[in-house]
Amino acid sequence: MRQPAVAGRFYPSDPDSLRACIESCFRSRLGPGMPADAGDSRRIRGIMAPHAGYMASGMNAAHAYRALKEDGLPEAYVVIGPDHYGTASGTVICSEPYLTPFGPCKTDEEICGALAEEFEDSASAHRFEHSVEVQLPFIQYIDRDPRVVPVVMGRQTPGEARRLADSIAAACRGRDVVVVASTDLSHYIPKDEAARLDALALGRVEAMDPEGLYSTVRSNRITMCGYGPVMSAMMLCEGCSARVLKHSDSYDSLGSDPGSVVGYGSAAFEKKGV
Repeated sequence: MRQPAVAGRFYPSDPDSLRACIESCFRSRLGPGMPADAGDSRRIRGIMAPHAGYMASGMNAAHAYRALKEDGLPEAYVVIGPDHYGTASGTVICSEPYLTPFGPCKTDEEICGALAEEFEDSASAHRFEHSVEVQLPFIQYIDRDPRVVPVVMGRQTPGEARRLADSIAAACRGRDVVVVASTDLSHYIPKDEAARLDALALGRVEAMDPEGLYSTVRSNRITMCGYGPVMSAMMLCEGCSARVLKHSDSYDSLGSDPGSVVGYGSAAFEKKGV
């Protein structure tokens, strides 16, 4: 079982405190309010959510998870995050359950097995990575018994994003699955500049333009850490519309230095005309 790497730092390690923390994210002035009961429309095929500590970005992520719960819960969640630590040479899945303070978050063995034919399956490559881990307590909060597919991208190119998207589509054929793209936006720059650059990236997300997101990030030197997972999510959700749910930054949530903020964004990728 993959052990927690950032429990007690990015989010509380005690289950009661963790539940209270997540609920405070929903109820925050930057949050969306508490989610209603799970719906059954299932228009959402994917979401984008940030992965910083909950006191910084959890209220932003809550917008994505409220939208997902009220839309309807899927059979499984494919959670794709970037590799911050250089432990993944390429794209690596983890078929071992992730342990969180809420208990083991089980993996979907069928989907993991299919993806393991294309990609390395290594818990050790996920050992230190927080980008997938911080999404799982939110998923466990809205869904009492989720099945997840943890994926870390060490190579964030359009070609790798397409290869991953195509492999996930094949592995999930006939299944009701949501893809979760884990990313933060601009890192440690002045608030006004972060707002400008984040708007460029979010504009490509709203346009459902994965290649445009890549070129925008690269040409403007935007320090968005998970553009690869977002590209894969958009490719998987081709034909959907994108809705940006919330943009905020670390100054908004923490009152930290406005000269050095991290940006956060949440979005939903939804079926059209349903």
